[in-house]
Amino acid sequence: MFSEELEKIAWSQTTDAIYSKTDADVKRALGKENLNVEDFMALISPAATPYLETMALLSQQYTLQRFGKTMSLYIPLYLTNSCKNFCVYCGFNHNNPMQRVILTEEEILNEYRAIKKLGPFQNLLLVTGENPVAAGVPYIEKALQLAKPFFSNLQIEVMPLKTEEYQRLTKSGLNGVICFQETYHKANYKTYHPKGMKSKFDWRVNAFDRMGKAGVHKIGMGVLIGLEDWRTDVTFLAYHLRYLQKNYWKTKYSVNFPRMRPSEGGFQPNVIMTDKELAQLTFALRIFDRDVDISYSTRESSEFRNHMATLGVTTMSAASKTEPGGYFTYPEALEQFSVNDCRTVNQIEKDLKELGLDPVWKDWDQVFDYK
Repeated sequence: MFSEELEKIAWSQTTDAIYSKTDADVKRALGKENLNVEDFMALISPAATPYLETMALLSQQYTLQRFGKTMSLYIPLYLTNSCKNFCVYCGFNHNNPMQRVILTEEEILNEYRAIKKLGPFQNLLLVTGENPVAAGVPYIEKALQLAKPFFSNLQIEVMPLKTEEYQRLTKSGLNGVICFQETYHKANYKTYHPKGMKSKFDWRVNAFDRMGKAGVHKIGMGVLIGLEDWRTDVTFLAYHLRYLQKNYWKTKYSVNFPRMRPSEGGFQPNVIMTDKELAQLTFALRIFDRDVDISYSTRESSEFRNHMATLGVTTMSAASKTEPGGYFTYPEALEQFSVNDCRTVNQIEKDLKELGLDPVWKDWDQVFDYK
C-alpha cells in the first residue's frame, strides 16, 4: 500500500531537495527521454523558471504526439451537499449552516435531461459529499444505473470506498474514480480534516490501491493547491503516480491541480499559486509523463484555460454547476466553490475550434465494459 511507501519519503528533505535544484539539473531533465521524480523536481523548481518557454514547447509537442489536436470535455453533477466531514476549507463542511440536499431518483433524472440539453455530453462526473449512511454505495450505484441510458462514460468523485465496493460499482457502469488526497503532508493533514472519515490519512491515501485492485478503468488524482507548499505536494503526487503505474499498469491515470477558490467556510489559502506557476507545473508534468491525462476545471478562468488548451491540458469541464441539482432542481443552492469560467457549452466549443482543437464529447463506450 502506498502509505508504506510514504514512510520512506520525508517532507522537509523533499522540500530542501526541490529548492536546491540547479540550472544544470533542469538542463539534464530537459534532455532526457524518460524522467524520474528527481527530474520532475528540477522542472518544478525555481531554477526552471528561465526555461518555461522551452518547457511549453516540449509539453505541446508531447501532447500533440499522444493526444492529437483534441480536448475531452466532461460535466460534473453534484448529487448531494450532505457531508459528515469537517474539512476547514470546504463549503460542504458539516458545521456550515446551510440547507442540505440529497437528490431523489426523479431529481437525478431531471438533472441528466437538463445536462443533455446543454450540449452533447457523454462524459459525466458524479460528485457527492461524504455521507455514507444517507448517500452511500447503494445511492451512488442507483445514480450510475440511472445515468447509463444518457451517458457513455461515468466517473465518480465520492468518499473513499472498499475494494469490493468499487468492484460493485464497476458492474453498474462505473469507468473512473477521481479522488483528491488534498495534501500529502501527513503531519498537517489532521489540521485541515479534524473530524470525520476524511481525517483518516492512510484510509484516504490507500484508496487508490483499492481502486487499482478493483480494476477501475481510470483513476484521477490530485492535490488541492493552497494548503501546503505546492512544489512538495505535487512531488509526493508524482511518487504516488509512479507507484500506481508500476502496480496497476492496466489502469489509465489523470491528474488535476485545483487552486483554492472562495467557499462558504471562509478559509483563506495558505499558499497562492500564480498562473505562471500552474503553467510551469503543467509543462513539467507533461514532460514527466506523456501519457497522463491533465485536467483543468472551471475553477480556472476562461482566458487561462484557453491559453493552456494547446500546451498540455487534455481534459476540461464545461458549463459546471457546483451546487447539488444545479442544472434543474436547485439552481440557487449553495456551491462547494465559486466557478471562474462561466462560458456556455457553445462558447467553449467555439473557442476550442478557433484554437485548432477538436472538442471530444465521447471517448469511451459502454460496449468496452462487456467481456
